[in-house]
Amino acid sequence: MEIVFASRHESSPHAWVHALQQALPEHRVRLWDAEGPAGQADAAVVWAPPAGLFAREPRLKYLFNLGAGVDALLTLPGLPDAVTLVRMEDGGMAVQMAEYVLHYLIRQSRDLGRYAGFQAQAAWRPLDDIEREAWPVGVMGAGVMGARVAQACAALEYPVAVWSRSGREVAGAQAYGQAQLPQFLARTRVLVNVLPLTDDTRGILCRATFEQLRPDAYVINIARGEHLVAADLLACLDSGRVRGAALDAFEQEPLPPSHPFWADRRIEVTPHIAGASLMGLTVQQIAGKVRAVVRGEPITGVVDRARQY
Repeated sequence: MEIVFASRHESSPHAWVHALQQALPEHRVRLWDAEGPAGQADAAVVWAPPAGLFAREPRLKYLFNLGAGVDALLTLPGLPDAVTLVRMEDGGMAVQMAEYVLHYLIRQSRDLGRYAGFQAQAAWRPLDDIEREAWPVGVMGAGVMGARVAQACAALEYPVAVWSRSGREVAGAQAYGQAQLPQFLARTRVLVNVLPLTDDTRGILCRATFEQLRPDAYVINIARGEHLVAADLLACLDSGRVRGAALDAFEQEPLPPSHPFWADRRIEVTPHIAGASLMGLTVQQIAGKVRAVVRGEPITGVVDRARQY
């Protein structure tokens, strides 16, 4: 099999090509060439793939995505119906996302930000003990990432619920199905979004959602920027309906310097680093799936285009 690595944003493409070739010595791995002649690749490993991918690689049968979100693949120009899209199921991302969420959950529930202010004043001022029951966490998304986040929060004895289209159960968390969104939001104070971006979930972090949360709510978005209606978040922050937010993904990346999120002390901004695909684990997963495909065996992570994930 011939495999091409194609990405518009990856800063170390040659390192990925080398790692993939080392893991798959029986196959040919090369870097996609935007200027060269049409290629003969059977599969592509991609992240934010170039628009001309299928024009130069017309024989592609498989696209292995380096991330869990496949919204960028579904809008690729000339995407053939016969190409199988395969998303990354973990690649080390899930534990990083759990760490990210726990950091902001604990910072809020333990009032650790206020202690930083006390230190600047040389003030010895213990605050009230934590009451975890006052900080119910609601995770939107019950896939590999959402389940890991929910279980990490539950392990620290926070009340946790998970909402998904299927109502999938996650150990240690209360499960809610698609029609139960109002009940899920009503019991949630810390809302964590780990949903895939689809036509149904675009803009789901909006005023209507925020106003159904418990008072003094906190929002954590580690999925896609298009999930969030920025103006609605700012309005709910100003009204006091939401106390703050930790945002890792944005409609425009990098986030423009003029964006109001940068200067808003109620919002924590990070540059889409909540969960990165670790090269070693990712290459190992892709290599296993490539070999399974060659053997004619089924693989996991295949994208259902109708569901958009």
